[in-house]
Amino acid sequence: LGSRTESAALEESGPSFRWATGGEMARGGYTYILTNKPQGLLYIGVTADIAARIIQHREGKVEVRSKYVLDRLVLVEHHASIDEAIAREKAMKAWKRAWKIELIEKSNPGWRDLFNDILA
Repeated sequence: LGSRTESAALEESGPSFRWATGGEMARGGYTYILTNKPQGLLYIGVTADIAARIIQHREGKVEVRSKYVLDRLVLVEHHASIDEAIAREKAMKAWKRAWKIELIEKSNPGWRDLFNDILA
């Protein structure tokens, strides 16, 4: 993050998740954060198909170097292109943990699992 401040990083938090009408996912890419519990271990990922990727995580088909099961989707952001999503993922991975937690709590204060929201 270099010399940027916490507030500057959070102001660049990107779009919140959104879905196309009729339950179809919008084109582009997604960044997401999984956890095992509120305030727990955080995993940041990127994908073009968020529903399929979360199912892969839950079925153990995505290798995550953790002894914990990371199956709670707590943050999803849609981006116009997969390249934008990849850039956002890299930026978020460089953030301090406190900034990531603040971003989650800003859009999902109860650390609710958002997976069913993406299927609706």
